[in-house]
Amino acid sequence: MKKLITGADAAAEAIRLSDPKVIAAYPITPQTHIIEKLAQFVSEGRLKARYICTDSELSSIGIAAGAVIEGVRAFTATASHGLVFMHEALHWIAGGRLPVVMVVATRGIGAPWILMSDMQDALSQRDTGWMMLFASTAQEVHDFIPLAYRVAEAVMIPCMVCMDGFLISHTAEPVELLSEEDVREFLPPFESPLAFGDDPFTLWPIPDPDTYYTIRQQLFEDHKRAIDVWNNAFSEFSKVTGRDYSICESYMLEDAECAFVAMGAASCTTKEAVNILRRQGEKAGLLKINLFRPFPEMEVLKHLSHVDLVLPIDRAVSYGKMGILGQEIRSCIFHAKVVNFIGSLGGKDLTPERIIAFYKKATSCGGDVLWM
Repeated sequence: MKKLITGADAAAEAIRLSDPKVIAAYPITPQTHIIEKLAQFVSEGRLKARYICTDSELSSIGIAAGAVIEGVRAFTATASHGLVFMHEALHWIAGGRLPVVMVVATRGIGAPWILMSDMQDALSQRDTGWMMLFASTAQEVHDFIPLAYRVAEAVMIPCMVCMDGFLISHTAEPVELLSEEDVREFLPPFESPLAFGDDPFTLWPIPDPDTYYTIRQQLFEDHKRAIDVWNNAFSEFSKVTGRDYSICESYMLEDAECAFVAMGAASCTTKEAVNILRRQGEKAGLLKINLFRPFPEMEVLKHLSHVDLVLPIDRAVSYGKMGILGQEIRSCIFHAKVVNFIGSLGGKDLTPERIIAFYKKATSCGGDVLWM
């Protein structure tokens, strides 16, 4: 069934179908509409879950973690400083191998105070050990949530599903809703190997340094192995729904001499810029990154091995270095020139015209990082 709904509602519908038993969240713009919709589903009896409106984001993530420890599927959502407030707990959840799924409606970080969207909040958490998906449309938000549960629970690593605040969360688009039958076929019931039973155990012990090292190494290696699990999940999702996704998606890259790289809503704008450049005779293409953690460097290399110029477009910055996506791309690209565009922070409009202006400047005078 196709409906015209916002990204927030698309997320809520997918969460309902994924059947979490505990929902814990604190309202914060621009994700509040997600938990409002979930509260409505619970009150109407359409979702059989314990809904907890908490006193803070730190409480929310803690309750979600506790629910997973008890062996049930859990959900939370947040944005901006709410995600920053969770930072300590994010490390504990990843280190404890708790497959919590969280939606982040990305928003700028103060100071100065800002309500509009960029990716600084989500990408500042890239080293906490969570897997991270970035959706570019309301349809992807809807579909990525059961995918996140499936992979997170298979590898026992938590996952964020990120969408651009306002640009996706508050914008209505046609969304082909998943059916209950499809989700039941694709997403098996959650059976946690950590669930508390009759035999007590310590979830987060204080180990000796060698054991600590081994635990960290295992999480690192399991992130790498999760790439194959994601590929298999995308393939199975396509068989069930007929909708094709992959870790990275290419657009007009076959004969491209220059490749943009983008995530989230920026990839849709960049695609339009590529169309315009193609009409002007420029051999431009786009690599859209869906999975940011674990970072799919082999897939990136495969798609970009033939291009001479790579242009990552960022909506987050690592001060004193460059854009965060730009860093990731430069870390695995050595055969081509990489010029990073800090394209949008705090909701600054990222238009096809600005992307084309960046392209022309990057191809004419170069540079490493461009703010325009």
